[in-house]
Amino acid sequence: MLQNNSALAQLKQQIRETTPRVQGVIKATDRGFGFLEAEDGTSYFVPPPAMKQVLHGDRVDALVKQEGDKTSVEPDTLLEAGLDRFVARLVKRDGRLSVVPDHPLINNQLRARLKNSLDENTLGDGDWVVARLVRHPLKPDDRGFFAQVDELVVKADNPAVPWRVTLARHALEQASPQFGEQWPLHDEGLEREDWTATPFFTIDGEKTRDMDDALHIETREDVWRLSVAIADPTAYVREGDPVDLEAQTRAFTVYLPGQNVTMLPETLANELCSLKEGEDRPTLVCSLDIHSDGTLGDYRFFAAHVRSHARLVYDQVSDWLEGQGDWTPADDSLATQLKALAAMTEARNAWREEHTLVFKDRPDYAFDVDDAGNVLAVRIEERRVAQRMIEESMIAANACCADLLASRVGHGIFNVHQAFEPEKADQAIEFLATQDISVEREQLLELSRYRELRRALEAREDAWLDARLRRFQGYTNMSAHPGPHFGLGLSAYATWTSPIRKYGDMVNHRLIKRVLKGEDAPAEASQALTEQLTERRRLNRMAERDVKDWLYVRYLGPSAENGEVFDAEIIAINRGGMRVRLSANGATAFVPAPFMHSERDKVVIDDKEGHIQIEGQPRYKLGDNVQVALAEAVETTRSLVARPAT
Repeated sequence: MLQNNSALAQLKQQIRETTPRVQGVIKATDRGFGFLEAEDGTSYFVPPPAMKQVLHGDRVDALVKQEGDKTSVEPDTLLEAGLDRFVARLVKRDGRLSVVPDHPLINNQLRARLKNSLDENTLGDGDWVVARLVRHPLKPDDRGFFAQVDELVVKADNPAVPWRVTLARHALEQASPQFGEQWPLHDEGLEREDWTATPFFTIDGEKTRDMDDALHIETREDVWRLSVAIADPTAYVREGDPVDLEAQTRAFTVYLPGQNVTMLPETLANELCSLKEGEDRPTLVCSLDIHSDGTLGDYRFFAAHVRSHARLVYDQVSDWLEGQGDWTPADDSLATQLKALAAMTEARNAWREEHTLVFKDRPDYAFDVDDAGNVLAVRIEERRVAQRMIEESMIAANACCADLLASRVGHGIFNVHQAFEPEKADQAIEFLATQDISVEREQLLELSRYRELRRALEAREDAWLDARLRRFQGYTNMSAHPGPHFGLGLSAYATWTSPIRKYGDMVNHRLIKRVLKGEDAPAEASQALTEQLTERRRLNRMAERDVKDWLYVRYLGPSAENGEVFDAEIIAINRGGMRVRLSANGATAFVPAPFMHSERDKVVIDDKEGHIQIEGQPRYKLGDNVQVALAEAVETTRSLVARPAT
């Protein structure tokens, strides 16, 4: 018998060695089968029995099998697990524990054990936990999947489930840091000018608590003198202190619908540093000249004590400047400043439109949420004149910061954005050529040339072209060295205007203070720090998106039941269908191919080109405006499903 087993094992090994193999990533479906996406882009079918040995996201080495004209693969060796640390629902059945990962394409029930520090009696069926995969059937000596539960995230009946689960999924902190209530000002050897009598004002949202910028503007001959005062948390927090190290770890305040998790202790973020009306605050100030044609002139950074003389709200200011509403400024001096700021904004915006680049206006969507986690409403927040006034002021002040750090220090925390990653530039050139747009490589990689190209493309007003180009474009990274920001069209950009919310701005504050005191600059920020800042910003944005998706499903459940119709824009096309964004509230929904036509083979999807044909005729493309009817709101996957309304 042993000889027979040995012979069988040798035979299987010989088959493995002679069978063609392929490496790739497993993509699961909700029908039991899956696909292996190879590194060259080829997709291989994985039958249901083989899918029981893998999970979505696993990177595997697989055997290629050919039966007639059908090709499939059998995963053989695990190269990298797609699941490591994960959030899951706990399942308690007949004295046994298992977990179901919180993932739309992983519905496996994995056997589990508790970490020694956890008490099973405190955990209930359906509770949310953090777990780790410790066994995998494709690992040597592992016969099946097995997980360890490391911590309880939140009880199943807690109204805070969407927030707690999302933060846990991205390994973000659940609450603001706690470091006591006493925060004395440190002696930094920095002289602060007294500007408390100067009538600064703030413009923020009605519910904003961490107000970090205040403005003052006066009109001089052919120039506006704009003074931007920024809250100064580094006056309270020494570099290297525990609260500073915690802020460095968190990197940003996390803004979620209905809940913020501050980077700094709330006493600092919302009280001592917040530029509240009538309160004296330590600040860093940049006074800069802006000429009537919108160009920036001289600037000066200095430390000062500042007092906000008025707390203004975006909508009220916009209404007044647009000649509507009941609100009016408290006095003529404030009215004069607001009119001057509006005029400066128009001049500055016009200059940037001609010489740099200006973002297209897109609305924001704000959630009104009650204490039970219910969404009462989703409001459209347009970028009106007051928002643009603050935006242009901050961009100008940050451009001055970038110039100061580049010329006087040589390093800092800079936002660097390449329009196209060098390795994707050739692909972008080939794509543009298919649209009869001939470009040189330098037009994608050199800022001055890119500005010209971007304006020419925008003049086409082609939403499909814009959406297709985004496949090749790069992301904003944090860098210790100056570099171009293609999105803004600026040669360098360094933010210092949100130090309550961004650790990189705290770093830049300390560098500005070194310049003011005539001290030598410290060592530049490490690559580890800039990469961490970039990664934490990515995680924060994903957490915000995930919470919104969860709340959208809850909010739009009744709309799905009633088949309510919405105007929408096509924002993505893949081989399974298309994703749309609802104009009324910003929610995204998926329209599966079977909902586009009763016969699936009549729907031809070109996901690379962003086109969909139905019965041989072009029907949808990226950027199109369409009408869809909501069909399902699935909370387990936080997904909305829609069908074409016409």
